[in-house]
Amino acid sequence: MSVLTVYEAGSRPSRRANPDYFSGTVWQDPVIEAPPPARVRALKVTFEPGARTHWHTHPLGQTLQVLDGAGFVHVWGQDKLSILPGDVVWIPPGVKHWHGAGPDTALVHLAIQEALNGSVADWLEPVDEATYAGKLQSRR
Repeated sequence: MSVLTVYEAGSRPSRRANPDYFSGTVWQDPVIEAPPPARVRALKVTFEPGARTHWHTHPLGQTLQVLDGAGFVHVWGQDKLSILPGDVVWIPPGVKHWHGAGPDTALVHLAIQEALNGSVADWLEPVDEATYAGKLQSRR
């Protein structure tokens, strides 16, 4: 009897992200949704140019690892920050934010978060165009 679960490449289909929580075209590929008592959940998320999440928070925080492309992460009340391949972003619990692709570039990131009482995110309002186009914080 095996104690491992192996998901063969291509065995789990990509799915279109829920338009109630995203603007533009976004694809999600499952990485892991560990069974209890583990709480970790991870997705590879692909944003087409201009696509982004709505504002949201995570009850136990979120880690993003940028795999390809270029985009933004934006914390409420601050200027947005550009994110590039190799960047790892930690967003603390309860921090209102959004993330997504640049206007002319796709973005692929790994999103890792833990579930609390079955929930990994609290979804809020869409990001308006003025906010999306807003001021960019210096990377250094």
